[in-house]
Amino acid sequence: MQPEDAGEPMDRALLIGVSDYRFTKGPHAVPGELPAVENNVPVLREALVRAGVFAEEEITPLPSPDFAEAAQALQRVAREARGLLLVYFAGHGAIPSGGDELYLQLRDAQVFAGEHTVFNGAVSFSDLMGTVLATSRADRIVVLLDCCFAGNAARVWEHFEDKRRVVLLMSVQANHRIDAGDRNTPTPYTKNLAELLREEGATTVSRLAARLRERMAEQKRRTLRNEPWEPQLRADAGAEVTLGKNGPQVPLLTTAEGSGPAAADPAPGPSRPFPPGWRRDPSGTGLDEGRRPSRRILFRVVLPVLAALGMVGVGLYGPPGLAGGDDTHCAPPLELRVLTDPDLEETFRTAADAYLTSDANTTGGGCRRTGITVYSAGSSDVVEALRRHTDAWKEPGAGEVDPQRDIGPQPDVWIPGSRAEADRVLEEQDTDAVAELEPGESPLVYSPVVLAVPDHLAPEPLDEVTGRPLTGVIQALRVRAENVGVRRPDPEFTDSGLLATVGLYGDAAAVALGERLVEQPGPPSPTAGDLLCALPDDDAVDDRTAALVPEFLLVSGVDCEGSTRTPRSALYPADVPGMDPVFVRVRWDGGEADATARDAAAASFRDWLAGDGGREVFTRYGFREPGTRDPLDKNLKPGAVKYAPSPLDESAGQHEMEQALSAYQAYGGPGRVLFLLDSSGSMAGLWQGPSGGPGLLRQTLGGLGAEDEYGVWAVADTGDGPYETLLAFGRHARKDAEKAVDERARVRDASADPHAALLAAFDEMEERGEDGRPQLIVHITDGQHGASLRGGRLRDVLDRAESSRVPVTVAVLGGGGCDEGRPDQRIAEVSGGRCLDAGDDVGAALHDEIARIGTGDD
Repeated sequence: MQPEDAGEPMDRALLIGVSDYRFTKGPHAVPGELPAVENNVPVLREALVRAGVFAEEEITPLPSPDFAEAAQALQRVAREARGLLLVYFAGHGAIPSGGDELYLQLRDAQVFAGEHTVFNGAVSFSDLMGTVLATSRADRIVVLLDCCFAGNAARVWEHFEDKRRVVLLMSVQANHRIDAGDRNTPTPYTKNLAELLREEGATTVSRLAARLRERMAEQKRRTLRNEPWEPQLRADAGAEVTLGKNGPQVPLLTTAEGSGPAAADPAPGPSRPFPPGWRRDPSGTGLDEGRRPSRRILFRVVLPVLAALGMVGVGLYGPPGLAGGDDTHCAPPLELRVLTDPDLEETFRTAADAYLTSDANTTGGGCRRTGITVYSAGSSDVVEALRRHTDAWKEPGAGEVDPQRDIGPQPDVWIPGSRAEADRVLEEQDTDAVAELEPGESPLVYSPVVLAVPDHLAPEPLDEVTGRPLTGVIQALRVRAENVGVRRPDPEFTDSGLLATVGLYGDAAAVALGERLVEQPGPPSPTAGDLLCALPDDDAVDDRTAALVPEFLLVSGVDCEGSTRTPRSALYPADVPGMDPVFVRVRWDGGEADATARDAAAASFRDWLAGDGGREVFTRYGFREPGTRDPLDKNLKPGAVKYAPSPLDESAGQHEMEQALSAYQAYGGPGRVLFLLDSSGSMAGLWQGPSGGPGLLRQTLGGLGAEDEYGVWAVADTGDGPYETLLAFGRHARKDAEKAVDERARVRDASADPHAALLAAFDEMEERGEDGRPQLIVHITDGQHGASLRGGRLRDVLDRAESSRVPVTVAVLGGGGCDEGRPDQRIAEVSGGRCLDAGDDVGAALHDEIARIGTGDD
């Protein structure tokens, strides 16, 4: 901490760029030279000077130093700094096998790998931070890392007690390596960093981090693991730093509930001191010097298009002085933390921006009453944290559960995508929870979840399918185009995906059928906005794929407007609940110190959202009135979005959302498969070899794992019933299952009764399927059913197949068995399964079907 009698603040920067390495060959060498890094230091130095962050004489460039030289320079520069200290490193970064510590490799670096990895000539990030914090009395410390594994520094940063004055910018997320790029240009991260400094001049670190992530996303940068390249930020709550001499001089100072005195009304005036516990910094920046939070709050940055991670602060500063030109300043405004659903983040960030400069949030002296940080996190993670882990959210420990790390700081306001989410928390919240939720009586706005269909596939007129269940709408589309696909966002990450899943499932018994309707390669898109952005990556996919998304995105658009996408029209299923975000005030135990001020700030923002100010933003983004459900935009022209689609389903219920989420999560886990192997006399010529009945069954077992449950019935008249159990239902090692089939499966001199066997199979699966796990019946047969599957007997099986909703995949070992109207084809279609015959690669296709249900051979 800077002493009271410190002199004038002195800013210092140390720029280390290691492009040349002494040891690049041999068993202990680093990966190689980094010629691109040679460009980094001069380019960044010029940008920092042009942006007014430092004068030239305040910057120490250090190209390719060895360990001793870098250590001496770091101590000297850290000791001199009194105002802003910036430390930049570009070069090789390394982590030990199985460890989290980040090592920054200097010119003389060597790696000695054994039982314990030793990095010679490298400084660990822990030591770098220890040196800086022990040596420097700087008010603000910014550390910039441009190297492989830079994100691993975040975990080290989190364990430092004195990190309130330290902001950490990292080029990439943890455990990722990155490409240095063209040798004639700076590395991609530093190049973008320098360009942004030149373009924006004075800026805040949080904005800089957000813009860096935007740029890397726009440029479609990928790490060497072929994942999106996502720069990272770590800063303690309230530790916003302005870069540039002409930037705002009163940074955001967050008063965390229960951790310090209240921020009083921010009316300015010459006689008004800072609130108790705050002390003006000699630099005039107003940074927190006296306040010591009682707990650490992790402050993270995220972009609208990558809403899965953290937050972006908005409205960070009040006016630097009074209009009269005297030397007074506005006191730091109280900071309101608003957590929302990822699909709603952009809307509420825009609303917060508008509110911050509104009359409702401005005093007579021109100061802001409240600052607002809007961030988002996965919806199921938020619900679980508010239910079970509010204590860990308030006081993070050393355990695996850390909502501050995984979600963000404790919210003052939560705006879920549906009121049902708040009800889910309230119904099952721990009795010893330290967060109290108070949902508003009415939703703020409404947006139906629609099936956005490429225009050339949409039925004419659109009213033809409005009012049908979602599964019926999809089936109607597939009549028009057999290869039409349907996708939905991740039901665990955003409420729009979970609301769509409620309609897909209908009830727990329809899980498998619903999931088959939205099958796609790879994982689902995190948000509806991401989904609409991902589809144009492949024109063929875009042209034939419908998307389950909130209607407002078809009006407001998404953040990838540069992509040419297929025009879409909205279809309105009757059984998909809409989004109806509600304002939920969250109060934390121990927050009494500023409870009154925080309640007033939350109430003011809520009233503004419900009034003309919020209405203007919601209208622009394409929402509807929550009561009448008419569009807020009365000038909306009929087209892709209907003015008054009817019917619009009622709001979601908490139990149906809970049931849908549980079923979705269970569906991704261990499955159940019951094999029916036709063992009647007519199978004698289709029994031997890998393509025979038993051989085909053995091939499919690779799609099942140790946690999956399955059994095998031999379907033939045994005298005691329609089948014999070859393998009892349960968990099996693959070799044991194959041995049982080899030893016990045989052709009987008897007929088969698939009517009775299938009815018994449905009974078996229904009895076991109450937990919602994925299930499948596989019938391997020659299709010679005779009178067993005709007339009323076939109708019995079709009725049970439809009501049980357990898919039946039929593998017909012969030609024509899956022709339209044949019994096996009808059973598979009605149940939501598949019919495979000689026209297919039966072995491969059947293996794929099993793999969809199972967890894979271990």
